[in-house]
Amino acid sequence: MPRYHDQTMPTRTRPLVLAIPEYDYLRASLCDAADLESGEVEVRLFPDGERYLRIAAPVEGRDVVLVGGTISDAATLTLFDLACAIVRYGARRLTLLVPYYGYSTMERAVRKGEVVTAKTRASLLSAIPPASYGNRILLLDLHSEGIPHYFEGELTALHVYGKPIVRDVATRLGGDDFVLACTDAGRAKWVESLANDLGVTPAFVYKRRLSGSETAVAAINAQVQGKRVIIYDDMIRTGSSLLGAARAYKDAGASSLAVITTHGLFPGDSFQRLMASGLFTDIICTDSHPRVRELEKDGLQVETTGGLFVPHLV
Repeated sequence: MPRYHDQTMPTRTRPLVLAIPEYDYLRASLCDAADLESGEVEVRLFPDGERYLRIAAPVEGRDVVLVGGTISDAATLTLFDLACAIVRYGARRLTLLVPYYGYSTMERAVRKGEVVTAKTRASLLSAIPPASYGNRILLLDLHSEGIPHYFEGELTALHVYGKPIVRDVATRLGGDDFVLACTDAGRAKWVESLANDLGVTPAFVYKRRLSGSETAVAAINAQVQGKRVIIYDDMIRTGSSLLGAARAYKDAGASSLAVITTHGLFPGDSFQRLMASGLFTDIICTDSHPRVRELEKDGLQVETTGGLFVPHLV
């Protein structure tokens, strides 16, 4: 496929930031936080469902950052199509900034015949043609540490951790004396590491499986009586596991509960159910998923991730 030459070489050398439509808010946040240039992408939908895409900023010879989480199949393909075009139009370096990597919980096959979608999506993004100075992908708080190894060829994966945000928010909510908890033993090591950094007690619950879809809390590993408990979960979908753990901490004597999550998906009325439970004084989430921006009016507190990525872009 030939390169296109209808764009003039820009004189400025600072990185150019583009985004799929769902992540325009993060593009603006990044450019506010650092000396980055904002660029526009034109997206139109035809009546038959096909998309028209146009990069409305010159990219030839530029370091280009493309922001877009794989929040849906359509968003994933928009990210892929734009990335391919950015390289074909002569970008010097391409950085995919993916705050939320969809299908991250499908990172291995448990039953015969299951599709490891986290790996197939990584293969798709790895097929983007390489820019002259290389391609990178920045990923935030992955559910599995092994996912970066799924990216191949010319695409270098970097796992960015949201610990600075979680640490600051937890300190703001809990002060000097609180228990940092998680919803199950699966995140215990991560929470224990953060609790040690903060000088507080870590806690997690032991679960007992009742059926294929039901679990029950069997025990709690730490004393929470009379304590402020702040629960961290890397991802909240419907919040069922969170509610079960929160009730267990409350029944064990926790004085109050708050929640911090990196990825808030909150489909349907999930967030409203969490608020209606009356269990939580605060629910705080990063802006890794665009859904959270819709829920701010309902009481969700949102922290921007822009500052986490800026050091990797400038």
